Amino acid sequence: MIRAALYMRVSTVDQHPETQGIELRQFAKQRSYEIVREYVDHGVSGTKARRPALDKLLQEARRRSFDVVLVWSCDRLARSTKHFLEVLDELNGFGIRFVSQREAIDTDGPLGRAIVVIISAIAELERSLIVERVRAGMRRAKLEGRQIGRTPLDVDHAALVRDRLAGMSLTRVAQQYGLSRASVVRFVHQYQARKAAGEMQLVTAPKEVSEK
Repeated sequence: MIRAALYMRVSTVDQHPETQGIELRQFAKQRSYEIVREYVDHGVSGTKARRPALDKLLQEARRRSFDVVLVWSCDRLARSTKHFLEVLDELNGFGIRFVSQREAIDTDGPLGRAIVVIISAIAELERSLIVERVRAGMRRAKLEGRQIGRTPLDVDHAALVRDRLAGMSLTRVAQQYGLSRASVVRFVHQYQARKAAGEMQLVTAPKEVSEK
């Protein structure tokens, strides 16, 4: 009996990894695999190389706790070709196969590994194109004079600094002006830096010599 480990991942907490789990269990049953482990990263981006469940999977792979890793699709494991191949190399070094249900890929042999590399490269290219389209849209909006990001808050910075330096608590100032505590600290530091720079200029300015 071939021992199988299932790996599931969803990027946001409102998504349900069990959707992948149902299909993977049925897939394992069809192939007569015995499921011995299930690893789930819930609300974790695929761009992160370090993930709790994936790290645990690789740790137990070193002990040969299973013979094959099943995923619903390749992008559940990784979004970049580099990270994807690193994981595959590590599994291969432990003598563990990788199977992707959606792409019908099995790394049991050189052909399967070649297909995995091609598909992961295409997925990474697609993601890069999406990022570039977003950046191009932002550049166009900037050239057209449109606001990008949040609208700047209309805050009386002088009053904010005055209240804070007068002894009002950081939390109270943040609540009163509708800002985060970090923003309040930043504005106060900026004021103090400008004040210090102004005083330094007065000290270092050359004195006028009166003519006798």
